[in-house]
Amino acid sequence: MTVHVACLCAAWCRTCESYQQIFEAACAGLPEPDLRVRWIDIEDEAELIGDLDIETFPTLLIADDAHVRFAGPLTPQPETLRRVLRAHLTDATPAKVAPEYAALAERLRTQG
Repeated sequence: MTVHVACLCAAWCRTCESYQQIFEAACAGLPEPDLRVRWIDIEDEAELIGDLDIETFPTLLIADDAHVRFAGPLTPQPETLRRVLRAHLTDATPAKVAPEYAALAERLRTQG
């Protein structure tokens, strides 16, 4: 099963600028065999984002082939990210999310 982990940020956001290295390092150490990790600039990839309105950075999306496991903003601390990744990579329970997050997850799935 493919698991998508996407961090939604913006190039102009100072928090995102420093968070990108934290995100990439945390994801690099994950044991998932079929993991797709994406850093998505919401302005550069506005078509991919669709109608999803991101108000807080960073925002994380974790989705598998069937549903969204987690979607929402995180505090930009490395331990918070690691805790959320551990919890939602091992627990495939569907999250209750806005339809716009589900639509983004579907677009990520179809991109391969």
